[in-house]
Amino acid sequence: MKTDFTTASFKDFENIPNLNIYERAKAHEGYLNYLSENEFMNYRLLATSGCGPEIGLAEDGYIKKGNYISFVCNDYLGFTQHPEVKKAVIAGIEKYGTGAGASPLIGGYFDYHQELEDKISVFFKRAKGSSIVYTTGYTSNSASLLCLLKKEDIAIVDMAVHASVYEGITGTTVKRFLHNNIEALERILASSKDTYRTKMVIIDGVYSQDGDIAKLKEILDITHKYDGVLLVDDAHGIGVIGETGRGAMEYFDVLDKVDIITGTFSKTFGNVGGYLVANNPELISYLQFQSRQYAFSAAVTPAIAGVTKAIELIDEEPQWQKQLWENITYYKKGLLDIGLEIGDTKSAIIPVKIGDVYKNSLAGKMLLENGIYTNPIMYPAVSLKDSRIRMSLMATHTKEHLDKALNVFENVSKKLQIA
Repeated sequence: MKTDFTTASFKDFENIPNLNIYERAKAHEGYLNYLSENEFMNYRLLATSGCGPEIGLAEDGYIKKGNYISFVCNDYLGFTQHPEVKKAVIAGIEKYGTGAGASPLIGGYFDYHQELEDKISVFFKRAKGSSIVYTTGYTSNSASLLCLLKKEDIAIVDMAVHASVYEGITGTTVKRFLHNNIEALERILASSKDTYRTKMVIIDGVYSQDGDIAKLKEILDITHKYDGVLLVDDAHGIGVIGETGRGAMEYFDVLDKVDIITGTFSKTFGNVGGYLVANNPELISYLQFQSRQYAFSAAVTPAIAGVTKAIELIDEEPQWQKQLWENITYYKKGLLDIGLEIGDTKSAIIPVKIGDVYKNSLAGKMLLENGIYTNPIMYPAVSLKDSRIRMSLMATHTKEHLDKALNVFENVSKKLQIA
């Protein structure tokens, strides 16, 4: 069992040999106590205001009560606070109440669900009836993949895909390829050509830790060359990438060619829930009856009406995407001018790569002490030597917000010698 907490991570407490559930929980509590005692506990901080470029935090031990500049929300266009989105949510609740009351198959399927399904299908240039809506973005991957891929099939995944994908492929054969490595992907596809019923390549459009974009055009061509099916999870690209916010698929002009699209309503669309859109409507019908988490979970609540409005606003108010990109460009330049390493990000996700776990924790602490709320990320979310401060930019961040954060980063960089 890990006792040097300065080099520990949450992964070390996942499954400690010879310890039962209570003993594992006790060991884990020791690590949490270490984080709290050293003021590294940037997790589960209690917010007292809504998601936005500034957020209120409650007093809790070393956490001071007050407003902080927030880079922890993936609300890229600020739609959680958009008055029209709020109005749609309120109207949905006033008309239908607070819950669906049943699973979609046995009484919990309402016209507001169908309206949303039609909206998200058409948004991705598919026919109505080409989508299924889940209660979370996580299950749009995990539940769908558990249903679609069995032991006779194979999932070929980019190593950097989301945890929800890895959970979804536990029931099938799995091969991983190095991140964005086209040669490695083709080798796996070639060797798998006549062995499996379904060969599904699974990638992100925009990757959640580095903010970089998939080599989507090349991956699509190679996947189809070997009769594979391509699934793209573009949770972080929709609303951000592409001329009209249709994500990495629009950016590479392959929106109509990708076989399956998954994503979440919890980022650009300012709500909660997830979706899968397919070129084959029969696949949607299959999931509606065979995906257990869909068939046996209560349907999404009437508050999801806010998503229907948010989808419309992406086209009706393109100024939010434009403003977001002005912020991204400005902030990236500022970080690079300080000398910080931000990798190959081409999205609203901006990592400051520090590497050393202890320095990374110190940086998160110092930023918070100076009013900047960020996400210190370490193993297993990233590799052991790739710890970073991860930030999400919003259209509603002001230049004053960004300048203050840059000033604090410059001081932190000098003190910790990370530039």
